[in-house]
Amino acid sequence: RFRGVLSFGWGTIRRFSNNASEMKRKAARDYEDLLQCIIAVIEGLLDDPHNEVVLKLLYLLCQWHALAKLRIHHKPSLQMLEETTVELASQFRKFKTDTCDKVDTFELPREARARAQRAGAGAGAGAGANKQPSDIVATTASSGFNKNLFNFCTYKYHVLADYPSMIRRYGTTDSYTSEVVSWQASFRQRLHRLTHLQ
Repeated sequence: RFRGVLSFGWGTIRRFSNNASEMKRKAARDYEDLLQCIIAVIEGLLDDPHNEVVLKLLYLLCQWHALAKLRIHHKPSLQMLEETTVELASQFRKFKTDTCDKVDTFELPREARARAQRAGAGAGAGAGANKQPSDIVATTASSGFNKNLFNFCTYKYHVLADYPSMIRRYGTTDSYTSEVVSWQASFRQRLHRLTHLQ
C-alpha cells in the first residue's frame, strides 16, 4: 500500500520501495516519510475498535512530531507539545492494553531469516554451520515466526516527555541536528549542476 503513495515535492516525500517493512538502513527522512503517509495506508486494515485506537495513535504521533520539529517555539506551542505528549503517552498505554494484548503480531520474514542465521552461526562448526541460506529460510518457514510483543518500557518512549524542557533549555531541535546541514549540502550540489551545465 505504501508503494501506491505518490512522491510529493522536491525531496519532501520520496517514492517508497516495493515493501516498506523490508526497507534496510532507513534514514531519519525515511521514518518521517513513513509517518507522514501511514494514516492513509493503515486506515481500514484492522477491525473497528483496534482501527480507531491505531489511527488515533498515529495521528498523535504525527502531531507530536510536527510540534517537536517546529523551528520557532513560544510558550503556547511548548504547552501544546506538553499536552500532546501527555495525550500520546495515554494513547500508547491504551494501544498496549486494548490492541497489542488482543492482536497477535509476528516477526517479519527478514527478522526470522536473521534469527535463523544467528542460530546457525551460534552452532559454530556444528550442523548449523553447513546449512545453505535456502535451508535456513525453509527451516524458519516450517518452524514459524516468533511472536513480537510491544515494549513500552524503553528509553525512546521515556524521553518523549523531556522534549519540551530540552527545547526550553537548548532551543529548537533544528539548531542541533545535522539534517539542515545535509539539506544545504544537497541543495548546493543541485545548484552547482544547474549553473555549470556543459
